[in-house]
Amino acid sequence: MNHLSFYWLPENKEHLIKGIESEFSQLIEHSISHKNITLPPIPDVVLKIQRLCTQDTTTVADVADSLLEDPGLAAIVIRVANSVIFNRRNITCTDLVTAVSRLGILRVRDIVTAQAIEQLKHSVNLSASCNKVLVQSAANSRELAATMVLVARGFRESGSIQYKNLESDKALLTGLLADIGLFCIVNEYHQYLEDGNYLSEDIAFQIFDRQCANASKLVLESWGFDDDFLEVASNNILTTGNAAVSYLDVARIANHILMFRRKDDDIDEHLVEFDVTGADILYKLSNLSDIEFNTQIDELISASGL
Repeated sequence: MNHLSFYWLPENKEHLIKGIESEFSQLIEHSISHKNITLPPIPDVVLKIQRLCTQDTTTVADVADSLLEDPGLAAIVIRVANSVIFNRRNITCTDLVTAVSRLGILRVRDIVTAQAIEQLKHSVNLSASCNKVLVQSAANSRELAATMVLVARGFRESGSIQYKNLESDKALLTGLLADIGLFCIVNEYHQYLEDGNYLSEDIAFQIFDRQCANASKLVLESWGFDDDFLEVASNNILTTGNAAVSYLDVARIANHILMFRRKDDDIDEHLVEFDVTGADILYKLSNLSDIEFNTQIDELISASGL
């Protein structure tokens, strides 16, 4: 048996990280299964809407009435309902009932959750290094989400009926919520330290990266999000649908494009499957200039109303 000190030799360090990682996984899973997730607090209205979405008797009026309790979120929902991405008929609405009716109850839940998480990433009061991780996560999520919209649009604009399942608004939201579990891990890390344990930030950040997908899936699952969200968050196929291209496929293509544009050394290990249309989309978006690509990303985020 290796003595503890030998774990720090290069060939054994991975075993130690795996051991701590497993402990953190259990902490995260236990917190979620007992509905005691250590996320920073999100608005009560968001939690209420999430609960309403699990009830078959919930109506558009119920969700609209809940939004009245938070004027800020109500304004955001109306703004998003009138945005380019979500307003397919290009008809302006000014009241909550119409906005919720246009978006749909589940989509309103997705929007207010994504907005709450986006705000939290910029407002939590943790250590400087953890705050930096969350702020960077917010930037990465927005970039992934916008790139997913570009990819989804590429499939839709190909004219093939086999891609009719892809919607720009859902592509955007699955991307924005893909790493929501990062909050769980960051908070578990702080609790772990407060309990008298020690774990260096360098190793902790590696664990954040390793466990984010699993934690994100658990969070979204506990809040009732569908398999498209769970697949993107976990980067795993959970159902065998009939769609030619899933949102997970879109996310993987989008991530590959971003890795290529960043000149990420790990791109050689990143495998992604796509058809001829996907190859054409990948080629076009990969070969845009930095200015043109970033302009499209910024315009999409602005157009979303989020």
